[in-house]
Amino acid sequence: MPVQKKKTVKRNEIGLKRKQLDYTVDYAPAKVKSSDDIEPCCYIIGQDRAVESIKTGLAVKSRGYNIFVTGPAGTGRTTTIKHLLQQLDLQEPVLKDICYVNNFKNPDNPKVLLFAAGDGRTFKRDMGYLIASLRKIVPKIFMSEDYKDRHSRIVREFEGRQKELIHSFEEKLSNSGFVMVQIQSGVGVRNEIQPLIEEEPSSFEKLERLEREGKFSLSKLDELRRAWDSLRREFDLTTVESKKLSTKLEDAIEKLNFFMVAPMVTDKINLLKKRFPVEKVTSYLDEVQDAMLEDLSRFSESQPRRGEEEAPPYRKQEPFEEFSVNLIVDNGETENVPIIIEKSPSYKKLFGSLERVVDRFGYWRTDFTRIFGGSLLKASGGFLVANAIDLLIEPGVWTQLKRTLLNGELEITGFDPFNMFAGSGIKPEPIPMDIKVVLKGDSRVFSLLLGMDEDFKKIFKIKAEFDSVFKANKTNYRKYFEFISRAVKDNELLPFDLGGMQAVIEYGKKMAGRRDELTTRFTLISDIVREASYCATQKKRKQVTRDDVYCAIKLKRQRSSLIEDKVQERYDDKTILVSTSRKAVGQINALAVYATGDYTFGRPSRITANTSLGRAGVINIEREADLSGPTHNKGVLILSGYLRQMFAQDKPLAMSASISFEQSYSGVDGDSASSTEIYAILSSLTGIPINQGLAVTGSVNQKGEIQPIGGVNEKIEGFYDVCKARRLTGKQGVLIPHQNVKDLMLRPDVIESVDQGNFSIYPVKDINQGIEILTGVKAGRLLSSGKFTPGSVMDQADRKLHEMAMTFQNFGRTNDEPKNGSTKKKKRSATGKRKKR
Repeated sequence: MPVQKKKTVKRNEIGLKRKQLDYTVDYAPAKVKSSDDIEPCCYIIGQDRAVESIKTGLAVKSRGYNIFVTGPAGTGRTTTIKHLLQQLDLQEPVLKDICYVNNFKNPDNPKVLLFAAGDGRTFKRDMGYLIASLRKIVPKIFMSEDYKDRHSRIVREFEGRQKELIHSFEEKLSNSGFVMVQIQSGVGVRNEIQPLIEEEPSSFEKLERLEREGKFSLSKLDELRRAWDSLRREFDLTTVESKKLSTKLEDAIEKLNFFMVAPMVTDKINLLKKRFPVEKVTSYLDEVQDAMLEDLSRFSESQPRRGEEEAPPYRKQEPFEEFSVNLIVDNGETENVPIIIEKSPSYKKLFGSLERVVDRFGYWRTDFTRIFGGSLLKASGGFLVANAIDLLIEPGVWTQLKRTLLNGELEITGFDPFNMFAGSGIKPEPIPMDIKVVLKGDSRVFSLLLGMDEDFKKIFKIKAEFDSVFKANKTNYRKYFEFISRAVKDNELLPFDLGGMQAVIEYGKKMAGRRDELTTRFTLISDIVREASYCATQKKRKQVTRDDVYCAIKLKRQRSSLIEDKVQERYDDKTILVSTSRKAVGQINALAVYATGDYTFGRPSRITANTSLGRAGVINIEREADLSGPTHNKGVLILSGYLRQMFAQDKPLAMSASISFEQSYSGVDGDSASSTEIYAILSSLTGIPINQGLAVTGSVNQKGEIQPIGGVNEKIEGFYDVCKARRLTGKQGVLIPHQNVKDLMLRPDVIESVDQGNFSIYPVKDINQGIEILTGVKAGRLLSSGKFTPGSVMDQADRKLHEMAMTFQNFGRTNDEPKNGSTKKKKRSATGKRKKR
C-alpha cells in the first residue's frame, strides 16, 4: 500500500487572538470620573451566603447556636462579623453586673451575686458605706456613758457574786484550820489547800515526816486528810461556779453589746434589703448581719477575733475584709451589647484568674477579693469573637471554653498546670453565662474539630463559609468602585481616576483566577490601592491612574520574585536544558508552577520519552526513583489506559516506554503533564519530531480528552519569559486546555506579543488536536476498517506497535518453529521423538 504524503497543519489559524485574551474592564458609570464621585461602601461585599448564616446564628437564642466562620484570610471575616454585630437589630440589652462575696458558712466557696447593669457598683458602694459607718458608730457606742454604766453594773454584779462565793469558801477553810497557798510550779503558780499547824501552813509531806519521827499524831493526820478531801471537792465546785459566773459575765456583756448595737445594724441592713430586693442578695445580707452581730469584737482591732486566737496566720484576715464586695463585671456605663474581640485568648485573659498574694504574715493566700474576670465575662450578654487556632494552641483554653458553652456557666479556676499552689485554692460558685461565641478559622481547623471532638457540633451549630470569589458583573464592579472609594478616604490616599479603578478590578480578576469572577480578598485589594497611591505620589500626580496600578503590581511582584529571577538565570546560562527552537524526537517542553510562600511562578521543564520492544508498558522514572507524587502516578496510569484503548484492541501492546522529567531532583506531583507525556511517547514511536518552540500543559483522561489545569497564567508567562530571554521567533507558543481560556489574564506584554504574532497560545480539546499542532502532521482518525487514516501520526504509531507486537511474538523462535501465530503441530515418531525433515 503506497504511503500518502503527510498533510501539514497551519497553527496560525487556531491560535488565540488579542480579543480572546483581553480582559480589560471598560465599566464606566455615568457621571463618574474618579473615586471622589463614588460613595464609599458601608456594607459587606460578595459574602451573601456567609452573611445570611451569621445572621441566623446571631438571631437564634438557643444554647449551642454559636458560629464558626471559615474562609481564606483576607476575605473580611473579622470586618463582616463586627459590622453585622453592630448592625444587629437588638432590643435594649439586658446586661448583668457580677459580684463575688464571702460565703460565711464556707469561705472556700465564694458566692456570686447578679445585679442589673449599674446596680453592682451601687451595691458595692453601699456595702462600703455600711462598713465605714459601723466602724465609726459602734466604737462610739462602746465609749458612751450609757454603755459604760450598763457595762459597769453588770461587771459589779458578777464580781460581787464571785467575791461572795470565794469569801464563803475562804471562811470554810479558816473554820476547818486550812489555808489557801500559792506554790511555784514551773514558770507558773498553782493554788493548794494546806492545814495550819501552829499558825503556819504545812504540807502533808512535812506532816508525814513528822509523824514518822513521832512528833505528830497519826490520828490527827488522818483527820486532816479527811477534812482536806472534803475541802478539795468543795474547792473544785467553787472553781467551776466561778468559771460559770465568768462565762455568764461574758454572755451578759455580749447581750449588752447586742442590745446596744443590733438595732442600728439591723436598720442599716434592712435599708439595703429594700434597695436590692433580690432573694439571693437579701439572703447574703442576712448572713452579713448575723456575722457582724456574732462577732462585735471586730470593732476593737486590738482584740483577737473569736475563733482566731489559735488560728494559723494564713487564716487570719483584716477585720472587715469578709464584708467587701468584689465587682468583677461592671456594665453600669455599657450602652450597647458588648462585642469583645479577643486577639490573644490565653487562659487568664479569657476565663479570668484567682490571684494569690503573700499576706502580712508571709503566707500565700487567696480569697474572693482576688477573683478577676476575663473576656468571656466581659462579653456576657453579648458576643465574643476569637481566632480558633489561637484557642487551640493555648494550653487548657479549648477544654474550658467547651465546658462553659455546654453547661451554660463559667467556673473561674486558677490555671495551675504544675500544682504549685494546690494548698491555697478556692472554688468560686459558677457564674451563669448568656453569651454567643464567634470563632474564625480555615476549613482545615473546622474539619479537625468536627472529626476529633464529638462535642464540637453541639456547641457550634452554625457554619458560615466565606467565599474567596464572586461574580464579575456591572453590579459588583460598582461595589468594587465603592470599596476603592472607602479605602481612599479611610487611608487619606490620592483619588483614583476611572482607569485606575478599572485596573484595580482587573487585578481583582487576576487574583480570583477567572475572568468571570472577582476576588473577595479585599486585604489584597487594599494593599494595591495604597501602593498605587504611593506610586502616583512618587510621580507627583494628583490622581492615581492605570499606569500607577500597573506600577504597584510590578513592584509587588519584584519584592517576591528573587527566587524566580535566580531560576531564570539558570535558563539563561543553559544550566537547565530547555529548547525553544528547532525540532526533536521524543522530547517536549512541559510547564510547571513553583510556589514560594506568597508567590507563584511558572517555568518549563524538559520531558523525554524512549520507546522500545518489551512488555513493561509505560515506565515512570520519577516513580521508580521515589520522586513521583500520587497524582502524577495516577496521570501516568491514565495515559497507559489511553494507549491501550487506542492501539491495543487488535494486538498486544508489546512496548516499553520510559518517561522522565529531566533535571528534576525534588519530586514531581500533579497530572497536568499527562498529555505532554503522551505526545512525547507518540513522537518516540513514530519518529516524528516535535516543535521545541512549543510548550504543553493539560491533563488527559483515558479517552484522550484534555482536561483543565491550574496555574495556567503563571505557566504561559513563565515559558514566555524563557523564550523572550532567548529571542522571540514567532514560532513559539503554549498549548493549553480549551477550558482554561476563560481563566487567561496575562501580563500586558504577553498579550502584546500574541497580538504582534511573536508568541502563540493554542487551546486544545484532545490529543489529536495537540499532536497536530506539535508535529504539523495530521493526527488521523479511526476508520471502519479498524485502521487509522493513512500517513497520519496515529497510523504510523499503530503500524510501529503492530510491528513491535509481531517481532516480540516471533522473537527467539528457530526457523523450524511456526511463525505468525500458526498452530500447526509437528508429527512425532512412535518413540515420541520429532521426525527429521
